[in-house]
Amino acid sequence: MINNKKIVVVLPAYNAGKTLEITYNEIPFDIVDEVILVDDLSNDNTIEVGQKLGIQHIIKHEKNKGYGGNQKSCYNKALELNADIVVMLHPDYQYTPKLMRSMCYLIADGSYEVVIGSRILGRGALKGGMPLYKYIANRFLTLGQNILMGQKLSEYHTGYRAFTGNVLKSINYNINSDDFVFDNQMLAQIFHAGFEIAEITCPTKYFEEASSINLKRSMKYGFGVLGVSFVYFLSRIGLAKPKIFKK
Repeated sequence: MINNKKIVVVLPAYNAGKTLEITYNEIPFDIVDEVILVDDLSNDNTIEVGQKLGIQHIIKHEKNKGYGGNQKSCYNKALELNADIVVMLHPDYQYTPKLMRSMCYLIADGSYEVVIGSRILGRGALKGGMPLYKYIANRFLTLGQNILMGQKLSEYHTGYRAFTGNVLKSINYNINSDDFVFDNQMLAQIFHAGFEIAEITCPTKYFEEASSINLKRSMKYGFGVLGVSFVYFLSRIGLAKPKIFKK
């Protein structure tokens, strides 16, 4: 805990057997109270590794629900555990768990209710091995999203995020897509609900075991996030009342 705030880490996993242990061992348990592992019907030994590590809460999907569907299970369980602060960390060791302290202190002291780890602030993305085409796409997508949404984030596409329980209760994330665009829908909902988002510089690693999506899925994702931003824009100017913004 920090300032009597219960901190729960959620790990949305898919074939993370090779990286789960190293990720878990870097979690700062001096502040983290509980960990939730949600396995999206992996083809490897992710569940067995989680059990060996003694993770308190392990959920196994009986069918593959997708990246967004996995996060829904994560957040629903965290709220069930009455979490005050929820940190979403990918168990593929692409993001360092060591930043959790900084992220959680920003929330626990009341400065912000949402903090994300940005790979773009500083030089973490390319230095960590992000493919150049992904970096360029990230920059163009983020520019378009900031214009449409009237915001100034350095990136919308990081998978390292921390929220208060209040934020999760204030948005209807369960109505969102089960695919990768879920992350952007959540950010749009958070901005629509009036919350501000803090960013901290986040080093990242790209290697064989780190999760990634192919070019076809990346293009689908790109069009999807622009669609979310356009819907947000229409809502801003009063021309639409999208379901994802209804509580």
